[in-house]
Amino acid sequence: MKPTLSSSRTTSLHPTRLAFAVAALCASLAHAAPAENTPAEDTPAAAEAPAVQDTTPPGALATVEISTRKTRSTVAMSGTEIQKVMPGVNPLKALQALPGVSFQTADPWGNNEQNLSLFVHGFNGQQLGYTMDGVPLGDQQYGNYNGLAPQRAVTSENVRSVVLSTGAGDLGTPSTSNLGGTIETYSSDPLDRRNINLQQTLGSHKASRSFVRFDSGDIGGGNSFYLSGLHHEAKAWDFNGKQSNDQFNAKFVHQGESGKLTVFADWSDKTEPNEDSTLHQAGLAAPYTRPFLYPDFAAALAYLDANGAPPAAVGANFRNYYSDAQRTDKLAYVKHEAYLGQDATWTNQYYYHRNDGAGVVAGPINQAGLPALFRAYYPNQDLKSVFGNSGYATRTTEYRINRQGLTSTLRWDLGEHRIQTGLWFEHNKSSAYRRWYPLDVNNPSTPYQRPANPLITQYGSEIDNKVVQFHLQDEWKLRPDVTVQGGFKSSLQFAEGLFPVQQLAATLSGGSRGLPEGKITTKKWFLPQIGARWDISSTDQAFANVQKNMRQFVTYGGGGNSPWSLSSQAAFDYFKDTAKPETALTYELGLRTSRQLNAGPLTGFDGQVSLYHVDFKDRQLAISSNPIITSFAGGTTILSNVGDVKTDGVDLGATFHFGRAFSFYDAVSYNRSKYQDSYLSGTTVVPTAGKTVPNTPEWMNKFIATVKPGAGIEIQLQGDYVGRRYATYTNDLDVASYFLLGLNVSGKVPFETGFLKNMRWSVNVTNLADRKGVLQPNVGQASGSYATYPIPPRMGFITLKADI
Repeated sequence: MKPTLSSSRTTSLHPTRLAFAVAALCASLAHAAPAENTPAEDTPAAAEAPAVQDTTPPGALATVEISTRKTRSTVAMSGTEIQKVMPGVNPLKALQALPGVSFQTADPWGNNEQNLSLFVHGFNGQQLGYTMDGVPLGDQQYGNYNGLAPQRAVTSENVRSVVLSTGAGDLGTPSTSNLGGTIETYSSDPLDRRNINLQQTLGSHKASRSFVRFDSGDIGGGNSFYLSGLHHEAKAWDFNGKQSNDQFNAKFVHQGESGKLTVFADWSDKTEPNEDSTLHQAGLAAPYTRPFLYPDFAAALAYLDANGAPPAAVGANFRNYYSDAQRTDKLAYVKHEAYLGQDATWTNQYYYHRNDGAGVVAGPINQAGLPALFRAYYPNQDLKSVFGNSGYATRTTEYRINRQGLTSTLRWDLGEHRIQTGLWFEHNKSSAYRRWYPLDVNNPSTPYQRPANPLITQYGSEIDNKVVQFHLQDEWKLRPDVTVQGGFKSSLQFAEGLFPVQQLAATLSGGSRGLPEGKITTKKWFLPQIGARWDISSTDQAFANVQKNMRQFVTYGGGGNSPWSLSSQAAFDYFKDTAKPETALTYELGLRTSRQLNAGPLTGFDGQVSLYHVDFKDRQLAISSNPIITSFAGGTTILSNVGDVKTDGVDLGATFHFGRAFSFYDAVSYNRSKYQDSYLSGTTVVPTAGKTVPNTPEWMNKFIATVKPGAGIEIQLQGDYVGRRYATYTNDLDVASYFLLGLNVSGKVPFETGFLKNMRWSVNVTNLADRKGVLQPNVGQASGSYATYPIPPRMGFITLKADI
């Protein structure tokens, strides 16, 4: 992993990229980071930005690049460097080495979505915007309703680059959730030569990842394509569950003089057994892990009493028979970039996404409020007999997404001005059905089956949502070394939710007669952005940016902080009349530099420092209603604005080059995110004013030390320190800091066979020191308790790659 400055193709704006992270200096691979690794956001008509001198040592590889064109902090990692973190890694996990980014998940690839945690500058993952090749990926909530995870949208090995914009993304980013920035994933284009690439990874806990890609090369007329297939499976490290994923990608590109046509298709089928988090509270035993009991059905039967209740001593930390997430996605887009002469381009993209998914839990029938729920449907019956005599019932939340959209962007150079305007439209029909199935004592189901023939359909939601977003901006070169940028976007959302299947009134709180239905329209016409860039010298650059963003209301009819997930029509109507969307005003100020040095062994230095301040307003939270509000019965949950958050922080990252054999990258970040208000839950004041936002560490430090000893060998040692984090809103409980090490060693196979070429190998070890502790807290209570997922143990993997 080695930083470098790179310029884009001659058909683009030549945005120079500043090195920001560490990689091995490898002259023989210098050509492995071609300009296509830089997102093609610029056009043939764009005017060149003032160049920044390339002072990176010769032979350096692009790992993390900082755009010197931007008036804000924007960093990118190439696909080549992402695969060094771990072959097949989730692109989001690769970003954990950047300052200001906190990413945790229980598996080494970062693929498990149930226990994934992402924070950037104090904003959680659902408050960021995500795209893949310009296609919106939604807000990444675990309960699907408007998108899919990046690793399901494109196979990791086909990723060209990932771009993180902290604080403020492009005005044209198609997202309704990008309060705290954007993460843009780009797929690679077909190679210009015919090739077959084979990759095989084997490792701890029976992990196996097999990948094959066929590139056609140029087949004439500027046409080329690739096809790829993936099969991934791995056993969970603490229970007998097997994560599996099959994925297919296809991409066709026609490059002509008048424009570029791209067609992309993705199919992903994923089954992912999950474990539950562990609850910590006074008087309750908290095991390190909380795995399910499958496939030991005899142990599962013995675990429950005659009425289907788990042992009383374990309380809320009881064990389920199994749980899993099943996701099948079909994604496709057609994109055409038309070159309208030398001064303008017009890009139009149509996309389609279909998702069929289910979250499945096979758990005890006699816990929490389940007996009361089941008796509403089966009064005066033996519930254990109704559900198959095992003492367990299988619950599903079955998701459907059917969305399509169009983005259209026009870029036009007018002298010293570069005008950009665009429109995004999306129509999304999503549903969520909660169903209950028996778990037959004589024929128990497994985590790898889709349940059929439900006993109960508890509720079923249908949400119709239309989004319209418009943006306009001007980038004005005041003089050769100073550029200012200003613009705005408009965000409009038209949502309607219905419940074709209503939950029985007897199962709803507060005397409600049904789940809420209705329309909510939200319009924000003016969300401004202004920024400036000053090229102080050929090696130094300053930038500043101010931008306002809004997060539209969540349109999910099955859970989470959504108005259609409230338990009564009155709560919905109250939200519609009183609630405001969350907004954030972000200020950024930074300095970039890249210098060659002659200071003994130190031959070069690259770095960036950025300071930021965020005013986050109208935070939303599900709370108990105040009985003074006469439209509610006491204790009914409402969704309400509970105040503001102020954030201050600094990110500092630097790479020190010691010749062409060693480099050291270090990134330090400080973040202070404080609630400004307390709020009322029922009649109780929750004292959050002045408290730190939970799960956001104040201090983080990441490093990568890279050495190339010779003989084509590259060695990397990665360190990740995450400071103490509060686990409750009131800061009465916290979890300790952790420091994890990772190791990567890679090289070329020193011989070739008759038909295999360019053979390479790599060895990856995660959690090198085999540390234990809390990986992440799940914040769900105001005080007194919290839940956690543990740090996975040390694991090792070996990967072989070759071309044909």
